[in-house]
Amino acid sequence: MRWIRHPALACVPRDLSEAVCPIIGERSTFQETLLRVQDPVIFGKPVVITNKAHRFLVERQMNEVGIPCDILLEPIARDSGPAIIASSLFVAEASPDALVLILAADHMVLDPAGFRQAVADGRAAAQSGAIVTFGIVPTSPATGYGYIAPGAPLEGKANKVARFVEKPDLETAVSYIAKGYLWNSGNFLFRPDVVIGEYAAGDAGSVEAIRTALRSASSDLGVPVLDETAFLAAKKISFDYAVMEKTTNAAVIAGDFGWSDIGGWDALWAISPRDANDNAAHGDVAFFDTHASYAASENQHVALLGVRDIVVVATHDAVLVADKARTGEVKGIVEALKKQGRGEATTHARVHRPWGWHQELERAPGFLVNRIVIYPGGRLSLQKHARRSEHWVVVTGEARVTNGESVSTLGPSQSTYIPAGTVHRLENIGTANVEIVEVQCGDYLGPDDIIRLEP
Repeated sequence: MRWIRHPALACVPRDLSEAVCPIIGERSTFQETLLRVQDPVIFGKPVVITNKAHRFLVERQMNEVGIPCDILLEPIARDSGPAIIASSLFVAEASPDALVLILAADHMVLDPAGFRQAVADGRAAAQSGAIVTFGIVPTSPATGYGYIAPGAPLEGKANKVARFVEKPDLETAVSYIAKGYLWNSGNFLFRPDVVIGEYAAGDAGSVEAIRTALRSASSDLGVPVLDETAFLAAKKISFDYAVMEKTTNAAVIAGDFGWSDIGGWDALWAISPRDANDNAAHGDVAFFDTHASYAASENQHVALLGVRDIVVVATHDAVLVADKARTGEVKGIVEALKKQGRGEATTHARVHRPWGWHQELERAPGFLVNRIVIYPGGRLSLQKHARRSEHWVVVTGEARVTNGESVSTLGPSQSTYIPAGTVHRLENIGTANVEIVEVQCGDYLGPDDIIRLEP
C-alpha cells in the first residue's frame, strides 16, 4: 500500500525557465522530480500546483516522461504558503489518512535512491504528527542557504528542530557546520490535517479563503483553476514564515543525496560540467579568454570575451547579464520591471497551448509574424478574424488546412492565404511536429479579434 498517496510538486509561479529547461542531460528538473517519486511502494499519483499560465507547458513535460499527474492551477501567485495549503486540502479530501510530500520543481538530486531512503526515514515522525523537513548534510560553508539546527532525537531517524536560521555570512556558515547544522532544503513531509491545523491557528481566514477557492474552482479543459476572488483573499506568504518558523512541531531528517537548490544561476553553474577555465554553458555558447562564468541561450549564439565570474542568459524574452555572485537579486529586477509595466516581466514570447505553441517573431504597423508549432494530433479551433488576413507557409511536417469551404493537405514550402472573415483551422495529421510561419496583415492585430466556431 502506498503511504505517500500524493507527492505534491510546487512549480515556480511566474518563471519556470530553470525548472523546465534541461540542465544536466536531456530532462528538466521538473521531469527529474516526477521520476524521483515513481516508486509504487511509496508514492501515489503526483499533484502539481502551478500558475495557470504554465498549464500546457507542464502538461507537455508530464507527457514526455509518461507520468500522469493531478494539476491544480493558481489564478495568481500567493507564494508557497497558500500553494501548500491548497495542495494539502486537495489531498485531504481524497485521502484523509495520507502523508503529503512537498517538493520544489527546480531542485536537483543526484542520488534518487538516497532521497527515497530519507523520505522513508521520515515516515514514522510524520505519521506521529511532526512536520518533517529534510536537512542536507553540508558539503561547504554555503551562504546561499538557510540552516537547521537539529535538536533531540525523535522516532526513527528524525530529530526535533532546535531552530531555523537565515542565510549566514561565510564566517557564521563555517561555525554552523562545526556545530552540525544542516542546509534547509525547503522540502516537507507531513499529515495534511496537521499542517492545515497549524496554518489555521495562525491565520484561519486564509485557510478558509483557500478552502473556498478550491471548492469554487472552475474547470479549464478538465483541470481545476482555483477561484481567483477567494484565492486573492489569502495572505501572500511563504510556508516557512507561515508555519515552519512558528511551529514547535518541526522535525528534521538529515540527508546526503546530492541535493542542490537551483534557485539561482550561480547554483546552476556550480553543479554543471565545466571546461578547463571553469566555464559552464547550455545552448549555443562560445567562451574566449573567459573564466568561472555561466552562459545559456535558447535561440541565438552567445559569445563571452575577456570576462570572469559573470552569468549571461539569453531567452526568447530578454537577456540577463549579471555578476555571478549577485544572481540571487534577479527577483528584484523582475519586480522593478513589473512596476515599469514591461511585458517581459509578466508574459513570455513563446505561448504554450494544448496543441503546441506559438512565438511572435516580428511586429510592425500593419503586420505580425508568428512561428507556430503543432504537435502530432494537435488541432487549433475552427475560427475566423474580422480585421486581419493570414498567410501560412508550412516549413516542416504535414498540415491539414481548412480554408473556407476547402480542406487540403500542405507539406513543406507549400502555403495558403486566408482572407479576413474566412473560416479556417490548422491540424497536424502526421507523426512529427508541424511548423508554420504565419504572417498576419490588417489594421488591427489584437488577440481578441477572433471568433471561435468549434473547439
